[in-house]
Amino acid sequence: MTEQYFTEQPQSESNPRTWTFVLRGHTFTFTSDIGVFSKNEVDFGSRTLIDAFVPPEIEGAILDLGCGYGPIGLSLAKAFPDRHLVMSDVNERAVKLAEQNAKQNQLNNISLYVSDRFTNIPDQSFAAVLTNPPIRAGKAVVHQMFIDSYDRLQVGGELWVVIQKKQGAPSAVKKLETYFAQVDTITKNKGYHIIRAIK
Repeated sequence: MTEQYFTEQPQSESNPRTWTFVLRGHTFTFTSDIGVFSKNEVDFGSRTLIDAFVPPEIEGAILDLGCGYGPIGLSLAKAFPDRHLVMSDVNERAVKLAEQNAKQNQLNNISLYVSDRFTNIPDQSFAAVLTNPPIRAGKAVVHQMFIDSYDRLQVGGELWVVIQKKQGAPSAVKKLETYFAQVDTITKNKGYHIIRAIK
């Protein structure tokens, strides 16, 4: 049986691969591996989210929830050096890769945590939370991530989500609208929706 990328401790044999990729005008060197989401390149959904993101006007840290090997959080740490990026994932292998990728791209304005959603993230509030959620974990898990994010955002803070229309973007918007003051679809690209919800 194939492991899911949201497995806490992948048992599949490690076979890392390193490549370069340009995000927001900066060239990054990334290493990913078997057992981690998107092993061979920065996935299209994450790239669409990275390109669309505009930091909120309020000050504060930004959380990359479910960071994988780190392309979202690290690209934003580079783009916004005055912000602190908190990055977390349930997958221990992914977090180790994100740490490695932070070092090889010389990024220091980050903190990394192995965490099942918010369980191990220090008790702080965020100006923004970004997520490319684990759709295969099921709608209940994804929607709980939205609710937990709301609880940890500052007033005026923003949740940014990338989700395909066919994988539940319309129902995600409806769920977000029950909690957040404002919900907008910022962009659509090849079936991927970038949704911003403001607390």
